[in-house]
Amino acid sequence: MPVRVAICAPATPITREDAARVQALAADYPGVALEFHDQCYAVAGHFAGPDEQRLAAFVECANDPGFDAVWFARGGYGSNRIASAALARLGPAAGRKTFLGYSDCGYLLGGLYRAGIGRPVHAPMPMDLRRAGGEEAVRRVLAWLGGDRSGEEPSLDGRHPVVAFNLTTLAMLCGTPLMPGLAGHVVMVEEVSEYLYAVDRLFFHASAHLGGIAGLRLGRVSDVPENDRPFGAGPEEIARFWCERHGLPYLGRADIGHDAANRIVPFGLAGN
Repeated sequence: MPVRVAICAPATPITREDAARVQALAADYPGVALEFHDQCYAVAGHFAGPDEQRLAAFVECANDPGFDAVWFARGGYGSNRIASAALARLGPAAGRKTFLGYSDCGYLLGGLYRAGIGRPVHAPMPMDLRRAGGEEAVRRVLAWLGGDRSGEEPSLDGRHPVVAFNLTTLAMLCGTPLMPGLAGHVVMVEEVSEYLYAVDRLFFHASAHLGGIAGLRLGRVSDVPENDRPFGAGPEEIARFWCERHGLPYLGRADIGHDAANRIVPFGLAGN
């Protein structure tokens, strides 16, 4: 039997053309069957439908025992608005599922991980097909769903549990009921389209909430806008500065980011 995957959009929409392109790629993976929820194409201002519609679609997909996984169609912004209500409505079937996405969908992944529901996984999303080289990113997930682990972040070693987040998403999670306990974890972060002073500000907040972690790895910080003056430190210098400030081990780089090379990071211990 193929792995059956429901796709919904907790934040922003995709188009039917996007879905058709992803389905065409999935034809090369007979062990994986995709089903796009119609909510993926809904539009309400910025969002893929109003909050209640996005919430209902996610809960429907997560609670349907006929699916093995839920793949988030796209990030953007909006999953935080439905995450707490969604967790409260999940039943036993959700606990047996894999949930895949990144960026804004990290609010849901973090909440699921805190609640011990299913298997959250940082992974490319269908919308990544629009990126340069994005077909590779989508194929990486389709292959992973079929059992091929070659697309995972290479630093995973099974010695420490891991999580991976967009830095803005992690900083916003801190101090909320969705924030999982990360003591003993390797925490991987990446960022996109933020000034370096904003990256520094995000590390100021997030690093203060990461006491007891096994270490931090920095993914790519990409598409950095040019400010009216140089910040004076690059992304890795910023990460090292705040790790040192809070006594957090800095472990080097991670192969994750808002690009087609984004690797897969299952939350928790590798192989579990």
